[in-house]
Amino acid sequence: MQIAKVCGTVVSTHKEQSLTGVKFLLVQFLDESGQPLPAYEVAADSVGAGLNEWVLVSRGSAARQTSSSETRPLDALIVGIIDTVSVDNQSLYSKRDQDR
Repeated sequence: MQIAKVCGTVVSTHKEQSLTGVKFLLVQFLDESGQPLPAYEVAADSVGAGLNEWVLVSRGSAARQTSSSETRPLDALIVGIIDTVSVDNQSLYSKRDQDR
């Protein structure tokens, strides 16, 4: 899994039938200090994530290991919304601080 920040939404009216009803979000992966990496990716959302939230993204075959995604052609799936991240006993991110 990787940590990413939700940057936007992706709408696709014409898609593979098994993807009907799937919410797609544009995510930007973050490095170990919480700084954005240059790459963006489209990920299916299985947890109801929102704009600017930090999320856990499962990629590759691991993205198809949930009951809701096992028959879908997914390469990236948001599997969690992050509450806090700390590194070396230092707070890197807190959702509570972002909600203010």
